[in-house]
Amino acid sequence: MEKKVCKEHVEIALDIIVDETGEYPLLEELSTIGQVTCEFCDADATYVVSSKK
Repeated sequence: MEKKVCKEHVEIALDIIVDETGEYPLLEELSTIGQVTCEFCDADATYVVSSKK
């Protein structure tokens, strides 16, 4: 599971991953800034929040 989010929505994405997986999530900076939009708004996504692989 992963969420692509802007800086404003990182905390929400972190909470969702923890709630759904029960594990501490991974936070990585996107290398494709400007090409992907945030899952919660129309801003450019800057981070990927994901469950451990």
